[in-house]
Amino acid sequence: MTDSDVTRALPEPFFHRDADELRFWVPIPDRPAMGASIARRVLHHRFQGQADGSDALAIYAANRRVIDAAVVRRAAAGSIEPVMLREHDLPETTR
Repeated sequence: MTDSDVTRALPEPFFHRDADELRFWVPIPDRPAMGASIARRVLHHRFQGQADGSDALAIYAANRRVIDAAVVRRAAAGSIEPVMLREHDLPETTR
């Protein structure tokens, strides 16, 4: 199975309005995929997303490599599911 096959098999990312966060799943090398989330305010401040989160899915799609890499780093450091990304988990320059 290729990386793209694994990514296609994961649930679709979605914005959970009640929790005010984007929820998504990331393939982890040599382990099962992990669920993760990133708050609307982090998307807004780090990636210049809309303050209301209306573009959360588009922001994630445009920055998926950076966001997913942060989840992989957290998993490698011992984080358990779900990984909740914070601003300091992401590099300052994201585009």
